[in-house]
Amino acid sequence: MNTVGIGLVGYKKMGRAHSFAYRNVNAFFETAVPRMEWICGRDPEALASMAANFGWKGITRDWKELLRQEEVDLVDICAPNRLHDEIVVEAARFGKHVLVEKPIALNGDRARAMTEAVLKAEQDFGMRHAVCFNYRYVPAVQLAKQLIDEGKIGQIYHFRGRFLQDWLVDSNAPATWRLDKTEAGSGALGDLGSHIIDLARYLVGDIAEVSATARTFIYERPVPGSDALHSVTVDDATAALLQFANGALGTLEATRYATGHKCTNEFEISGSRGSVRFNFQQLNELEYFTTEDASHVQGYRKITVTRPGIHPYAEGWWGPGHVIGFENTFVHLVKDVLDAVSGRRLTPALPTCVDGLRCQEVVEAVESAIENRTWAVVKHSGF
Repeated sequence: MNTVGIGLVGYKKMGRAHSFAYRNVNAFFETAVPRMEWICGRDPEALASMAANFGWKGITRDWKELLRQEEVDLVDICAPNRLHDEIVVEAARFGKHVLVEKPIALNGDRARAMTEAVLKAEQDFGMRHAVCFNYRYVPAVQLAKQLIDEGKIGQIYHFRGRFLQDWLVDSNAPATWRLDKTEAGSGALGDLGSHIIDLARYLVGDIAEVSATARTFIYERPVPGSDALHSVTVDDATAALLQFANGALGTLEATRYATGHKCTNEFEISGSRGSVRFNFQQLNELEYFTTEDASHVQGYRKITVTRPGIHPYAEGWWGPGHVIGFENTFVHLVKDVLDAVSGRRLTPALPTCVDGLRCQEVVEAVESAIENRTWAVVKHSGF
């Protein structure tokens, strides 16, 4: 398959990020050519604007109509969380491949049912499926993975991860669907914490047990264009302790109330031979410490991860020292998705719906630990 027909459900921030990736991937990487066939959403004017700006051919307000289009090979789902699993299951029934935003479903039961349907479709017609854990696709994160896999860090003892934002500190910030449990499933935990959970699993391994606490700081938010208030029914902040199956210990913090932090997504991994640490606000850099350095020069070193032919995904870009940004992570992800769908190759980095389910199972355990005020075992499905 040399071309792949794309149908996109959703047109806001993530819809724009994914559209950017489809429009630009072939300018920088050799992969199948994405045909931007259909885009779906609720607002006709916004859809028309997206189609004009990014080159989508057709627009519709009905995602089921999008699924019926024969020219659509891959359905990309950037809709609100409550729709993710329903669209994925229907896409599988129509014989489509899928890329879905995280979290893959509102809860564990729906995530399990969705994953079961996807795996059946994988057996039936070779369906490819992926989840948009785009932070895996930062070259510096890929380098951290490489160092860990090469044994440079040794036995891993600690993982510390946190995702901090402050867009809800203002008590007059308006209500959105992200603050409604029936639409979002969870708050900071599912929105931000899911990225940390995926990075923890990807870099360290499966999480076995958790203990956690959470808070909702402001219980009502103004409804835009109205004097009414809308109840906040999700967590504003969650903090968790993690026990990994391999014996490592971890911490996770996710909050929308970290005043002064706009998008602090960072982790540190400590092992018997070294450590790595990463902060997304300096996404072109990885800090690395090794015990193999002579004692008089030991210390964290900053590696600028931009060298083509040496650093992961750097071959498509500008050259040593020329930095990339947030949008480029989606280009890397889309490249791997197109490679998988077109039969070119299946890369180990590509997060599948099973990875999305594993993340949801950790979220489920964290919520159980919060509710019962005790340690909770992460219950893995047999997929």
